[in-house]
Amino acid sequence: MYIPSIYKNTNIDEVTTFIENNGFAIVISAENAQIQATHVPLLLDINKDGNQVLVGHISKGNPQSKLFINETSVLVIFNGPHSYISSSWYDHENVPTWNYIAVHVTGKVKLQTEIELIDSLKKIVNKYEKDSLNPISMETISEDVINNNLKGIVGFEIRIENIEAAYKLSQNRDENNCKSIIENLNSKSDSSSKEIANEMSKFCPFNK
Repeated sequence: MYIPSIYKNTNIDEVTTFIENNGFAIVISAENAQIQATHVPLLLDINKDGNQVLVGHISKGNPQSKLFINETSVLVIFNGPHSYISSSWYDHENVPTWNYIAVHVTGKVKLQTEIELIDSLKKIVNKYEKDSLNPISMETISEDVINNNLKGIVGFEIRIENIEAAYKLSQNRDENNCKSIIENLNSKSDSSSKEIANEMSKFCPFNK
């Protein structure tokens, strides 16, 4: 991913937190001229060898599952908040742009055993059920239902090799323009604009 140095975030704790909070990702793989992509929830985990990995699963009916063999290289894209930035918010003439946060992870696939798949399913379900009014768990789902669903999915882990994080948040603007952008973003009704405004308040030059 092309990231000008001013927008590159190398703080691994911040990037890790971003991945954990934005786990619905796009997994991309390719074989010869065939490119496949799937939107899938992933969980950041530590495998039995102590390595940081992403774990998830896809349907066996998904053509991409045929490309998932051990040591296959994949690209994973995690998208965060984003918003249009009008140049009318600046105190000088310029062109509009777009602010956003995105993380790209590259790594190698390892297919899971059934035991590993069940373990990762338990972790994913527990993560996303924790705020439910009446949370379920793998233990509360009948064995027949679980077994029937296991037949239709492929579990995998991705051994992380590289992480690139782009935090394009108007770091190239001065204090007055940053404050103007934040104010205008907060005046918009969509949550994504407000999230970008909040992130800008952490990264803009006047907070350095």
